[in-house]
Amino acid sequence: MAEHNKHRVGRRGVLRIAGGVAAAGAVGGLAVSLGGRDSADAAQSGAVAGPGPRPAAAKREFAHPGMLHNPGDLHRAEVRVAAGRDPWLAGWRRLTANRHSASTWKPNPRATIVRGGAGQNYGVLYNDVHAAYQNALRWKIAGTRDNAGAAVAILNAWSAELTAVTGNSDRFLASGIYGYQFANAAELVRDHPGFDLARFQKMMRTVFHPLNEDFLKRHNGAVITNYWANWDLCNVASIMAIGILCDDTALFDRAVTYFRTGPGNGSIKNATPFVYEDEGLAQWQESGRDQGHTVMGMGLIGAICEMAWNQGVDLYGYDGNRLMKGAEYVARYNLGGDVPFTRYSWRNGTRGAHQQQTVISDIGRGQIRPVWELLHNHYARRRRLSVPHISAMAEKVRAEGGGGDYGPNSGGFDQLGFGTLLYSK
Repeated sequence: MAEHNKHRVGRRGVLRIAGGVAAAGAVGGLAVSLGGRDSADAAQSGAVAGPGPRPAAAKREFAHPGMLHNPGDLHRAEVRVAAGRDPWLAGWRRLTANRHSASTWKPNPRATIVRGGAGQNYGVLYNDVHAAYQNALRWKIAGTRDNAGAAVAILNAWSAELTAVTGNSDRFLASGIYGYQFANAAELVRDHPGFDLARFQKMMRTVFHPLNEDFLKRHNGAVITNYWANWDLCNVASIMAIGILCDDTALFDRAVTYFRTGPGNGSIKNATPFVYEDEGLAQWQESGRDQGHTVMGMGLIGAICEMAWNQGVDLYGYDGNRLMKGAEYVARYNLGGDVPFTRYSWRNGTRGAHQQQTVISDIGRGQIRPVWELLHNHYARRRRLSVPHISAMAEKVRAEGGGGDYGPNSGGFDQLGFGTLLYSK
């Protein structure tokens, strides 16, 4: 394989906790033997329980690559694909069959991206973002230089051109979704000699981050409960990803804090407002709206948790595995099962008009999105917890594709995907 695949596990193969280091496989503070696991699995970042408090002024030492994929993920995929083993090979075939992963992809940058209202052109952005990400994956896993060149060319073209993301309120969806996705593509090629990392970091700080922060602080001038969980989550994901890309402790910690205790619907307790402990379920905030946005929420909150995990912070297990209960709820209902539903009330608009939902929505029920492998492989494989509905959804979706495999519109590009290839253990 190419030189880039000589992964340096060392610091990157462990998760740092409050000034100490937890060995790969540590769960709940107890070391778990890696015996019986082969070298590809042993190389991945280990499981840890919640890190202790970190002094506010402490500068975090970031692991790279350390967003949705760590060196162990990439090495495992490389080894399994080269050996022709499923399900990794099936996931690889989904990637290489996607037209966005072709090294012949040409970037189509714009100075201004508009999502919502007159002059919409944001499709050129999400297509290029996914092309950069998919080409970067092919390079990392197979060592193909042409794919690396394509990814770098796309990212460099946009950082040289893009100066604004605008539109109606949907501009905040663009800043969040494409912000975290763009940063993930850049993270994979950050050490490539042809990539202008400094210029890309500047673009993320000056174009995407101000919108992310503005939304979380002001919510477009509306009352705090007006916007659904996904709006907060995508902007939290973007701030976290930009923090990692730029080695910015304050941004990363800002995202972690918002996930835990933020005032909007993207914080975990507001995103899962009702917990049914006896059933191991938690009602998702958008469940009375429709299932498409509900499943989208699983993808966004899973991305946040995985990025935090790869930097040594366990959000998956926060508040008694609250996310796990929410994901089990969503999976169970979308598999056709019954779930409890508590009346959900909120206020919307600028004046806070009262709204409520009294039943769960069946709109879009059972739809397929590439979000479940990440959740399944964390809870069922890393943590060895019973998550029957999450696991059943992962089986139903396998092998996961990515952007371009789930329709031509923006909803088909809300997740980066390819979880079967990258997360299977």
